[in-house]
Amino acid sequence: MLADMHTHSNASPDADRAAEIVLMAEKAEELGLAALTVTDHCECNYWLPESETEYPEYRKSDSIMFGSRDYAIRSIEKTFELKERYPVLRVGTELGQMMQAPGIAAAVAGDERLDFILGSLHMSADRPDFYYMEYNKMDSSEISRMLSDYFLEELECCRNADFDVLAHLTYPLRFIEGDYGIKCDLAPFGEIIKEIFRALIDRGLGLEINTKGLRTKYGRPMPPQELLKLYRQLGGEIITLGSDAHSVKDIGLGLAECAEIASAAGFRYTAVYEKRKPRFIRL
Repeated sequence: MLADMHTHSNASPDADRAAEIVLMAEKAEELGLAALTVTDHCECNYWLPESETEYPEYRKSDSIMFGSRDYAIRSIEKTFELKERYPVLRVGTELGQMMQAPGIAAAVAGDERLDFILGSLHMSADRPDFYYMEYNKMDSSEISRMLSDYFLEELECCRNADFDVLAHLTYPLRFIEGDYGIKCDLAPFGEIIKEIFRALIDRGLGLEINTKGLRTKYGRPMPPQELLKLYRQLGGEIITLGSDAHSVKDIGLGLAECAEIASAAGFRYTAVYEKRKPRFIRL
């Protein structure tokens, strides 16, 4: 029994409008999942003021995801209410750009209803979401600088932010290599990546194996197997599996395949979080 620890309901404006939490829970039960954690987006650097009461449409130009009032009502509160009816559910959030708005990140992380917090980085400071960048208009040195900034900010988050598991490390490669076909050599960032893993291990945090890359042109989990092996060699033990589903039909996809990848990398357990504490399930 595997758990899907990274999913999005229609409270995330980039998700399918039909992705009701009830339907997600029913899908998880149908699949026999050990747990389904709803981790709707909270892009800390684009948090709207309390005076904003209308749920905004997703605007690609600025990556605004949702307002604070709407987020609490539509995601955390709704999932929390449904837990009694659907024991498979866990209350989560995906905190993006935590170090760019540490006050917002700390406020959301302090919500006692949360079972699980994913820490993620979708955009570096003063840059758009990696999804929207035009890598074919960048030379190799620009891409290298961008990746360096990305890994350094990930390291800062891992050393300082309040979260449980680091989400989709190597997220930019899904677009650089997958969509644009530009091969990236991660060797120059090897020491930074090691420091990221050491920070996670030292703080008792975990690493996500995100399956969404398998459903894209990238064709690999995030992070890829060679980095999973490195994390394990350094002493990493806590991993979670996440489909990063933005629709009901994608819930659970790739979990079994990534469980095999994790086993091959030396892991024997995956984690399910409850009240922000890991419970381990044998792979």
